[in-house]
Amino acid sequence: MHLPTRQRRPRNHADSEAGYRHIFDTLTRITHHVLMPKLTRLFFWATEVLLLIGVVGASVWLSGPAEWSPALLVGLLLALALLGQWLSVEVGEGELSASLVAIVLAMGLLGPAPAAACGIAAMILTSSRRRVRPTVWLNNLTAFAVVPFVGGLTVRALAGDVHDPHNQHMTHSVIFGLIVFGAFIVVVGLNFVLVGLEFRIREGHSLSRQTREFLPLLSGELAAGALATMCVVAYTNLGLPVLIGSVVVLLIFQQLTVALLRSEDRADQLEARSIQLASLQFGVLSTLMDALALRDRSTARHAAGVARYAKALATEVGCSEEEQDIVHTAGLLHDIGKFTWSDRVLHPESLTDEDMAIIHRHPQDGATLVGKLDGYGPVADAILYHHERVDGGGYPAGLIGSEIPLASRIVAVCSTYDRMTAHDSYRSPMTHEDAIGELRRIAGGQLDAELVESFITLVERESLMLAENADFETELAFEQRVRKIAQPSHS
Repeated sequence: MHLPTRQRRPRNHADSEAGYRHIFDTLTRITHHVLMPKLTRLFFWATEVLLLIGVVGASVWLSGPAEWSPALLVGLLLALALLGQWLSVEVGEGELSASLVAIVLAMGLLGPAPAAACGIAAMILTSSRRRVRPTVWLNNLTAFAVVPFVGGLTVRALAGDVHDPHNQHMTHSVIFGLIVFGAFIVVVGLNFVLVGLEFRIREGHSLSRQTREFLPLLSGELAAGALATMCVVAYTNLGLPVLIGSVVVLLIFQQLTVALLRSEDRADQLEARSIQLASLQFGVLSTLMDALALRDRSTARHAAGVARYAKALATEVGCSEEEQDIVHTAGLLHDIGKFTWSDRVLHPESLTDEDMAIIHRHPQDGATLVGKLDGYGPVADAILYHHERVDGGGYPAGLIGSEIPLASRIVAVCSTYDRMTAHDSYRSPMTHEDAIGELRRIAGGQLDAELVESFITLVERESLMLAENADFETELAFEQRVRKIAQPSHS
């Protein structure tokens, strides 16, 4: 039997060109995304090695015995650099350390080589403690060798040799302090560039992003530079005892600042836990309302409408902001006790005496749920009594007139009007005019007569649009409420 063979389609020029283009694009992507970043990192690290070697070599070449005297000052600044770095604490995106002051002092009072030595010693200690990667070691050493060395050279170029007795007119002047501070500004910028490039290459962080993160720390850096400059001027004019006293004060201040920052950190952690707990507690109530809304489609809209009406009415009658907030929240949650109702009670065809007992108990159930939130006692009371009547015929306590909390009376007026005019209820809504007439008819018996008239004035002035588009989630403002609950109450 002769089996048919598969005919091989001849390749044309277009197919070959497409294939070559695909290979070229693949090689381009590999080069761009793999080889180029790797080569860039290698080049950057090689540059850092050369810079570090260059600074060490230049320090040995340019340094003279005068730069390392007096020995007590050298030892003091080296100890301050190490101790300041040992006592450093991370704050946000940066670090609080007294070693920067030591390095600036070395730049101004000793010279480039001692300043670089203080920087290198501080970074050896830091990198060892944190067990960082070799590339981070390299960047730390390079930055804190190059930056102080350049700063020391800047001071020397502008102010001359600080160890030369014939140059005392400069070192004792205010101009010398300004030169030291200017050199400090230069080294801060250079340090940002060196560290920023390393983060750009290693982590991919853009320089613009790093600039935004650095700016909040700049004020602290400038304060440290100003302090170091004052110490430089104090030493050149008053001698070593004043500098030693300044260093002691500086270390004490840093320790107090570290303690404050740790205290603030603990406070932040406590606030976060409080917010989590408040979120859980209030989230349960919100979830109950959501679940109730799934069973009764009008619940959420009604709650939002009552809340908006109630806050507006509270404002109308002169309530304080705190009272307005209580009324608004009570309006949102006044029907939360209905969550315990069965569908037979929630959507009744007829009601038994047992069903009526359940209905009359829902203000108490709602108040119990809401009252478990810290600071929500007044809201719970408003919910508890919102079915009381001013003539004493309401429930659950049969309160009369002003015995009923104002917030409860406000919610009662607003809930009654909203139920009568709602388009999402299971009966035909009343017109505004009929609802107003009904409110006036039951005023003084079921509802507070003065509040009814204030409410009528309000809705007529607002052209009936007050709660037309009320939304439960918007009125709830969950995040804002959670943070408010989480705040400690003040007696």
